[in-house]
Amino acid sequence: MHFPGRFAEQIVAEQIHRLSLSFLVDDLQVRRGGIGANIAFGMGVLGCSPVLVGAAGSDFADYRSWLERHGVNCSGVHISETAHTARFVCTTDEDMCQIASFYAGAMAESRMIELKPIEDKVGSLDLVLISPDDPEAMLRHAEECRQRGYRFAVDPSQQLARMNGEQVREFLVGAEYLFSNDYEWELLLKKTGWTEAEVLAKVGMRITTLGEKGVEIVDSKGPVVHVAAVPELAKADPTGVGDAFRAGFLAGLSHGLDLERAAQLGSYVAVLVLETVGTQEWVFDTAEAVSRISGAFGPEVAQDIAAVLPN
Repeated sequence: MHFPGRFAEQIVAEQIHRLSLSFLVDDLQVRRGGIGANIAFGMGVLGCSPVLVGAAGSDFADYRSWLERHGVNCSGVHISETAHTARFVCTTDEDMCQIASFYAGAMAESRMIELKPIEDKVGSLDLVLISPDDPEAMLRHAEECRQRGYRFAVDPSQQLARMNGEQVREFLVGAEYLFSNDYEWELLLKKTGWTEAEVLAKVGMRITTLGEKGVEIVDSKGPVVHVAAVPELAKADPTGVGDAFRAGFLAGLSHGLDLERAAQLGSYVAVLVLETVGTQEWVFDTAEAVSRISGAFGPEVAQDIAAVLPN
């Protein structure tokens, strides 16, 4: 929502202990989101068959239909009998100050989900990506992956602030990939008390997004590859850009691209979200993708990636 004024002008300092405010907003936009759903949506658009795992409320029906139309298998979504789907509600004023609330709702029930019945239903699991969710669910899913021998990737990002050092250390062990942005990477090192070498002794490699500086992929032997960001045509909304990179990167790997080409595809999908208001409102056009990837990375790269893109 948008408030056509300034929050600061509505606050009486002497009465801050009795704060009670109401704002007449002039705009309301309801958009689909959620990290797991954003990544699954992107992978579905790119021709993969992602299985979304998480907990939602009975109000999920319309969202399920949208995701399934874009290639997402929602059979792994647990529907709560008592809670609504998690949601984030935010009001922004003229100074870009925000008052926001996050309702976890059904998300807390994701700790009840077991991965094995999902595997039995959909077939073998190529890779389990554990993104921010209920922290207990994240730990349980990582442990189940270790016990059952599932390849898995960890993406603690927003939940790093909630998890303590012991939880973060437990979460990482055995992961094939560790996703984060550069700020989260530094916070992860601080929380765990580990050095970079110690982290990389626990995971296969880290994939760290660097904003306008692109992304770096590093394993225990040192940097594997650095990929630049695709130049943007506009900056509309940064929300979900990291999710989009993950979608493109994982889709690229799923289609057989190497790490560098997968990261280049991820960088392109990320810029599409940056140029669009909303996390799932972007549209993928293969001809345009080939042209812009060629402009950013060269025609040979574009040719390699074009071979795996949907027609």
